[in-house]
Amino acid sequence: MKSKELLQIATEFGTPAYVYDAESIKNQYEKLTSSFSKRTKFFYAAKALTNINILKYLKNLGASLDCVSINEVKLGLRAGFTKEKILFTPNCVDLSEIEEAMQLGVHINIDNISILEQFGNKYGHSYPIFVRINPHIYAGGNHKISTGHIDSKFGISIHQMRHIERVMKSTNLNVEGLHMHTGSEIKDPDVFLQAMDIMLELSEHFPNLKYLDMGSGFKIPFQDDDMETDVKDLGKKVEKALANFSAETGRKFELWFEPGKFLVGKSGHLLVKANVIKQTTATVFVGVNSGFNHLIRPMFYESYHKIENISNPSGAERIYTVVGNICETDTFAWDRKLNEVREGDILVFHTAGAYGFEMSSNFNSRLKPAEILWLDGKAHLIRKRDEFEDLLRNQIEVL
Repeated sequence: MKSKELLQIATEFGTPAYVYDAESIKNQYEKLTSSFSKRTKFFYAAKALTNINILKYLKNLGASLDCVSINEVKLGLRAGFTKEKILFTPNCVDLSEIEEAMQLGVHINIDNISILEQFGNKYGHSYPIFVRINPHIYAGGNHKISTGHIDSKFGISIHQMRHIERVMKSTNLNVEGLHMHTGSEIKDPDVFLQAMDIMLELSEHFPNLKYLDMGSGFKIPFQDDDMETDVKDLGKKVEKALANFSAETGRKFELWFEPGKFLVGKSGHLLVKANVIKQTTATVFVGVNSGFNHLIRPMFYESYHKIENISNPSGAERIYTVVGNICETDTFAWDRKLNEVREGDILVFHTAGAYGFEMSSNFNSRLKPAEILWLDGKAHLIRKRDEFEDLLRNQIEVL
């Protein structure tokens, strides 16, 4: 999006506000679909951004949906996804939540032995499932977003294959899908191929297997010199591996991926206003009308977001530390070079579409921001800004 359009949105809807560019989402989705065969399906990872309008937009593009809670499943159904196009992959939930998903008829992915046994003993062959495997692959990068290493809580260890087989045999489980997800921000595409090799090797233990779900982890650039996963190259390598396997064994599988950040991350812009310029003996702070209650990724993951002063784009470059208005250390960026920032200027955080609003809170009794969808050259309000009464909603006054 252009700075002029973002400034117009800031004027019309105020700040802070999240803005999503629909065209960016479409471009990312088409980049994926054009890089893999028609037997490959893409399940948008709803946890990245669950606004119902984003879900509907991706559904209209042809995407399926990956859900990690029963309420994400319900949102997906409300958005128009059919049950056949929804995969439910919960973690550390009670069997009752999985039973609720069964009633809704969606695909179910089980990631621990305890639930696998409970499900098998109760339902056996009557409802086909996926099994999530932990391949013990460290995908590199931030440990907090790596999910396939040996200490991860996600998935059933590949070393427990014999246990899985015993449960399958004793309860007559029908496993139609294998699932792996090694983490986010995977820089080396060979990590996917390594995981695929493991899945293909394990497939011999599952006679009813139809689907291989590789999770996601496709990287997008956050800095100007950052790389993005070469999905075209990956698509060629994956298709070759599957073709070779099929030639050797006669078995064919449908391949699934679960992109979240890759689809919506680049589309998102967080607009904030510079409240104060505060100079100390050590630095010059830009204090904005937001904080980690709106964008927690820099504090939680030490992630980088490009910040731009769109009110004064030709101003002299200076060094600032950008902080929020929360009564905690909520530093967005240390020693960042920006065009001169004046009080009242509008700043934009780029690549903020994934895990931005979705991880927001009302910490410090601050209000959640508005959400706007930029679609067909127009700004559409898709979530109203919180009002004071929203802070009291569901509270019960007994004093």
